[in-house]
Amino acid sequence: MTFFQLMRRNAWRKRLRAILLMFSVGIAFLIYGLTASFVSGSQGAAGASDSLLGVFNKSGRGLPLPIAYLNRIAAVGDVAAVAYTARMRGFVEVEKNVVAVSAVDPQAIATANGAELGLTPELIAALEEGSDRVLVGRALAEAQGWSVGQRIGLTSQLLKADGSRNWSFTIAGIFEGADAGTDTYFMLARYDMLNAARARDRDTVDAFIVRPREGIASGVLAARIDALFANSAAQTRTQSEKQFLEGFLRQFADVGLIVSLVVGAAFVTILMISVNTMLFAIRERRFEIGVMKVLGFSRGHIVVLILGETLFIFAIGGAGGLVLAKLATLSPEFGLVFSGEVLLKSVAIIAGLGLLTGLLPAVNAMRLPIVNAFKTR
Repeated sequence: MTFFQLMRRNAWRKRLRAILLMFSVGIAFLIYGLTASFVSGSQGAAGASDSLLGVFNKSGRGLPLPIAYLNRIAAVGDVAAVAYTARMRGFVEVEKNVVAVSAVDPQAIATANGAELGLTPELIAALEEGSDRVLVGRALAEAQGWSVGQRIGLTSQLLKADGSRNWSFTIAGIFEGADAGTDTYFMLARYDMLNAARARDRDTVDAFIVRPREGIASGVLAARIDALFANSAAQTRTQSEKQFLEGFLRQFADVGLIVSLVVGAAFVTILMISVNTMLFAIRERRFEIGVMKVLGFSRGHIVVLILGETLFIFAIGGAGGLVLAKLATLSPEFGLVFSGEVLLKSVAIIAGLGLLTGLLPAVNAMRLPIVNAFKTR
């Protein structure tokens, strides 16, 4: 029998106890996998850009800005590209099926933010073919079951000039996003179409998207842009994409603190359960440990054997929890991304908790005198 086989059999000697312990570890890593995927995905701010800037109305993000600001922002020397967007929300078929539409100038958005969104020249050309054309993000298209060429209807809060709230579009293409963390759960429509059809707030936008020139600090450029409109009727607040998302999420809660508390509580609980279980298991095997020492097993062998058992339990349980977390992130509408970074951190935590759990039981077993071990029989 190999050393690994001995370790594995010791871990499985009490099957129900081992299964329950693995189940507890799995639940802890399921929680960690989901929360970490939230932070690294499009619903969190970890993957957001620090350089791409958004210019919003200082009085509130829901208030519009004049589109005339475009030329003044573009005239700032350190601005490489600038685009604008007008947001529209509505529902498809049923009120709970809410989708978002960003009305943009196709060429401007391609220059300012096309790389992040995965907007190819072919997609931009398809969007320009007609005023009712839209580009749909991959996550939204998969969630709704939409395909290129399909005609879709949207009931929006935005009132049209004819008194209707019903908007219809033809899907001209599907954009993928630069990576898995890019939010693609929305549509891109043409601003000229929306602006001509809506009943109010014409010639206004919700935000400007600014890309600084290479080597220009985004914070410095943001201050210069805001200074342009300091004395205007609609003052601006310019933030990076990351700052915007962090500020938006803080309106509801401190996401980072909540994630840390939830994950920390889960891991502390599982650590206490695991250490107590392993200490009890070692007490049951005191006689066997004494026999092993008589047969020539060194202190180091005993320590490695027990640490191997805890690592085996954490590896099986942690892997099960992470697989479930990965399956839960396959649905695109949740914006969860189980990235390689999340996996690497999970592996490191599994190894750390496994070693930490087995440390005290291993030290007790190593220091156990042979005479005391035989007294248990």
